[in-house]
Amino acid sequence: MTRDKDAKFDIGQVVHHLRFDYRGVVIDVDASYQGTEEWYHEVARSKPPRDRPWYHVLVHDADHATYVAERHLELDESGLPIEHPLLGKHFDTFEDGRYRRERSLN
Repeated sequence: MTRDKDAKFDIGQVVHHLRFDYRGVVIDVDASYQGTEEWYHEVARSKPPRDRPWYHVLVHDADHATYVAERHLELDESGLPIEHPLLGKHFDTFEDGRYRRERSLN
């Protein structure tokens, strides 16, 4: 389910980071940048638009998540699953190249 009608990617979709060449799965979507000014100036060096969607992504073969501007992502069409220790916290199944949550968040 997309949280923002303008977002290109949905929660559960597997994406590829164009600049840093990693795969991951979207776990949340912000309609616009929601981080701090300090983080934006220190980490978002390419100065992506703040008024476009940003994504919380679990990184494949890692134990961390990233916060990524939409312009740095593309759909990963490999159909391969992601390996991440927090997958089970967010999703129940992986089918047809995407993750799904079958249980309620409550």
